[in-house]
Amino acid sequence: MKIVLPVHHFPPRHSAGAELYTFRLARWLMDRGHAVDVVTFDSIESGAPDALTVARDSHQGVPVWRLSLDLMRAPERRRWTFDNPLLGNWLRQLFADSKPDLVHFQAGYLIGMSAMRAARDAHVPALLTLHDYWFLCPRHTLLRGDGSLCEHIPDNPAECVWCYEYMWEGRHRKLNQATLGAHRAITLRIMPAQQVQRMSDRRAGAAEALAVPRYVIAPSEYLGSRFAPWVDAQRLRVIRYGIDLKPFELRPRPDASPGRPLRIGYIGQIASHKGVHLLIDAFRRLRNSARPLELHIYGGLPEDSYVASLRQQASGDPRIHLHGRFDNAHVAEILYGFDALAVPSIWYENMPLAILESYAAGTPVITSGTGGMAEPIHHERDGMLFKLGDAADLARTLQRLVDEPALLSTLQAGARDNRPDSIDDEMSRVFALYETALAAKQS
Repeated sequence: MKIVLPVHHFPPRHSAGAELYTFRLARWLMDRGHAVDVVTFDSIESGAPDALTVARDSHQGVPVWRLSLDLMRAPERRRWTFDNPLLGNWLRQLFADSKPDLVHFQAGYLIGMSAMRAARDAHVPALLTLHDYWFLCPRHTLLRGDGSLCEHIPDNPAECVWCYEYMWEGRHRKLNQATLGAHRAITLRIMPAQQVQRMSDRRAGAAEALAVPRYVIAPSEYLGSRFAPWVDAQRLRVIRYGIDLKPFELRPRPDASPGRPLRIGYIGQIASHKGVHLLIDAFRRLRNSARPLELHIYGGLPEDSYVASLRQQASGDPRIHLHGRFDNAHVAEILYGFDALAVPSIWYENMPLAILESYAAGTPVITSGTGGMAEPIHHERDGMLFKLGDAADLARTLQRLVDEPALLSTLQAGARDNRPDSIDDEMSRVFALYETALAAKQS
C-alpha cells in the first residue's frame, strides 16, 4: 500500500506522544514493504503568512513533507488554526500526483478540516487516530482556562469562546471572580458576533470532518466515549497503544537494598496540563523516613514561565532533580531506575505511552482515577489512583510507598504481570482496518 500520514509535528524537532506514535507507525509499515509519506508542519512561525513553504526530507529513513507557514501573520489566523485552505489545496495536489491508497490522519491540530475534505474529494479512504480532544475543544484538553475540567460540551458556542479567548487571561478570571460571575454573563451577551460565528463554524467543520474517516480509532475507552455522540458505533474502534517491548527484555531491576533512595519518577512533556507542579508540591509534603527519597523529572525544559515556576518550586530541595530532555532510546533504562512512576496530569489524558512503558519495565504507576489514565491501573495491585488535581491526595498516596515497604513490593510484582500489548499487536489491528477500508472502496 501507499499511505499518507498527516500529523501536526514530527521528530526530530518535536517528540511528544502523537509525533512518536506516527514515527513508529511509519517505521512499522515500511518494515513490511509499504510506501509511506508523512506530512507535517515543521514551523508555524516562519515563512510567508499566505503561502506554504514545502521541503522534502526524511527522518531515520521515513520520507517527510515538512511544511512551514507564518500562521501568526496569516490573513485569517484564528480560522486557519482549524481550517487552513492552503493545506487543503496542497494535499489535493499531493493526492492527485501520488495517488495514495489510504490516508491515516493523526489527531486534528494544525491538520484540521480542510485536509479531511481534501481526502474526501479525492476519494482516498481515510482513517483517523484520536490523540486528544481537538475536534471537540479548541484547547485540545477539555481543560478550561481557569483549570477546571469541561465535563459537558456546552450547547452555546459563545461559552467555548469565553473559555478559549477570555478565561485564560488572568484579568478576566479575576474580574469574573470579583463579580461572582457577572463579568462572564455580560461578556457572553456583548461578545463580538464574529467570534461566536467562528466557533460555530469550527464545531460544524469538526462534525463534517469526523464524518469523513472510514474508521475513527480511540486508544482508550474513555476517549472513545467522549466522541461517541459524534462518531457512529460502526466506525468507532478502541485500539490501545502497543509499544516496542524489546528494550524492556532481560533487564534486572536496580538493587533495592535498604540504603538505596526510594526514587519517584516522571517522564514526558513538561507543561502545566501535565501536572508536574502538582507532583513537586506533593513530593515536598512527604514526611521523612529512614529511606532517602528522590524525585526525578525527565522531559524538555523550555525557557518559559511554567518551567521557571517549576525551578522556583523545586529550589532548595536537593532531592528533586530536573534532568531535562532525554533520548527516547533510553526510556527503558530510565523507567527501570524508578521505584514508581507518577503521572499527575490534570486533564482527561488519553492513554499515556509512559504508563504502558512503565509496566513494560515492571514499574508501578501512580496516577489520577480519571480519563484514560486510570484504565490500565489496578488499584493497589500494580499501581495506585489519586484524586485528579489534588496535591494532598497525591502526597498521601506517595507517603504510603514510603511507609509501607510491603505495598511497594506488591505493586512492583503486579506491574511486572501487567504486560502491555506489543507494537505488532496494535499495528496488526490497525492494518486490518486499512484492508477493510481499502476493500470497501474497491467493492
